[in-house]
Amino acid sequence: QVQLVESGGGLVQPGGSLRLSCAASRIVFRVYTMGWFRQAPGKQRELVAQITSSDSTNYADSVKGRFTISRDNAKSTVSLQMNSLKPDDTAAYYCNAKYATLDYWGQGTQVTVSS
Repeated sequence: QVQLVESGGGLVQPGGSLRLSCAASRIVFRVYTMGWFRQAPGKQRELVAQITSSDSTNYADSVKGRFTISRDNAKSTVSLQMNSLKPDDTAAYYCNAKYATLDYWGQGTQVTVSS
């Protein structure tokens, strides 16, 4: 059974940093496009950042210059370094793995940015 397990969420003050990690199991990790999505209460889930199997990256305009996605194929992990956090970044963050018609999701980790 495929598993994506997120970690690293929590409560942080505006301007602070957090690093999210996602550990994948039972997939051929290196071929997957890995992504982070987020969903705030009452809003649709949105793409935050993606990294392809060839390490190409894509970011939402709202996080460009503040967030960095990276992957470690040897450890089957994908990380999201989040700096200069804003209250608008408050959401549940979900790890996603996509390859052809295969599409897997983690259970999410909560990020709350508040003073």
